[in-house]
Amino acid sequence: MTTYQVNESPFKSDNTASNRCGVTLMNNQVGAVVANVMRTKENVTVMPLPSMIRVDAVGRMDFEYDEISEALGEESGYFDAAEFEENMSTHYGRMIHQDDRTIMFANPEDAAEYIGFDLTAR
Repeated sequence: MTTYQVNESPFKSDNTASNRCGVTLMNNQVGAVVANVMRTKENVTVMPLPSMIRVDAVGRMDFEYDEISEALGEESGYFDAAEFEENMSTHYGRMIHQDDRTIMFANPEDAAEYIGFDLTAR
C-alpha cells in the first residue's frame, strides 16, 4: 500500500489578528497621486498592480485631504471624503471619515472613541 504525504496549504484559514488595514485604489491619475503621498508615510506599503493600487498599513493610516489636494495641484479642500470614496474600490479595517482626513484602523477598538463605542464590559 502506498502512503501519500499532503503538504499544508499556504491558503489555509487563519483567524489571528493581522494588525493591518488597507484600501484598494483605482490605478488612475488620482489614485497614483494618493498612493505616492501615502508611500511617504511610516508603516505604509504601496503595491501598484495593473488595474489597482494596494495601500496597506500596520496599525493606522491617515489620508490627509489637504496634503493630497496639494499633491494633485489643486487648492485646499478639493480632495475630500467623496473624492476618496470615488477612487477607492474596497478596504479592510475600520474606516472613519472626518472633515480633514480619512483614518483607517487595523483594530476596531482603536476607532472606538471616533465612533462613540463604549469598550467597557457590562
